[in-house]
Amino acid sequence: MEVVTELAACPRPERGCVVTIGAYDGVHHGHRALIRRVQHMAAELECATAVVTFDRHPAVVVRPESAPKLLTDLEQKLALLEDLGVDYTLVIRFDKERSQESAEDFVETVLVGCLNARAVVVGHDFKFGHDRRGNVELLQRMGSEYDFDVLGINLEHDPDEDETVSSTRIRKLLEAGDIDAAARLLGRPHEVRGTVAQGDQRGRELGFPTANVAVPAEILLPADGIYAGWYERPDGSVHPTAISLGRRPTFYERAETSLLEAYLLDFEGDLYGEPARVRFITRLRGEQKFDSVDALVAQMEQDVASARERLKT
Repeated sequence: MEVVTELAACPRPERGCVVTIGAYDGVHHGHRALIRRVQHMAAELECATAVVTFDRHPAVVVRPESAPKLLTDLEQKLALLEDLGVDYTLVIRFDKERSQESAEDFVETVLVGCLNARAVVVGHDFKFGHDRRGNVELLQRMGSEYDFDVLGINLEHDPDEDETVSSTRIRKLLEAGDIDAAARLLGRPHEVRGTVAQGDQRGRELGFPTANVAVPAEILLPADGIYAGWYERPDGSVHPTAISLGRRPTFYERAETSLLEAYLLDFEGDLYGEPARVRFITRLRGEQKFDSVDALVAQMEQDVASARERLKT
């Protein structure tokens, strides 16, 4: 996959592209179904496939007070798109100036000028451009002018819930701690990435040394609780892990933010400063406040045993 981050470096393939546009946060089942349509059309037209996405969620710029937390960072998103076999991904810097761009200018500069679009595939309710004035009807009108087809499709539905598969729906599931349902819609376990930071080393004192993973503030963490999951190190090794995500109420009255602590089963070594990838497989229980350290340690022992059983290690 060729990643393009500057319009000046646009590929403008001679045979053209079938293009889709969106935040593509999570690259979930709904996104994948849409990209399959893109690939099917590209095969018929004998041209390339392209995804137009953004370096940040557009809401961060246009409505920062209600911008959603992200399911994937940009690196994850690009890796997932590459796994799907997309030919080109154009990452547009979305800033204040870009937010003022008209839908017509976007079509002319990005779809036509940059990607030589032969077809555009989007959700039927897709909106874009300044004040979200662009829609499928505008694309169809401009497609007639610039000779590209437009397909507005109904979005993928979750048959178990009869709801649209969307990033918003997945965020709500994660916030409720329902990581099993979230993973089903994502097509994989929810993964967060961060760097192992120095903590208060209380876990070591309790007999369960943990890696404190500092996850960027813009990334969505599941509901506070105890989880079984997997921890991937930079060398690609993957370790079964008991994960504590929360505010440590046994020790702190009102911690401001949740802390992700990963206890790697049967592992010894220094993880400080390393980048980490943590995948949530199943939720074991909610966060609790214990009356004593001994009671907490006893529960931690049970949690580790439960994690082993769930992960079958």
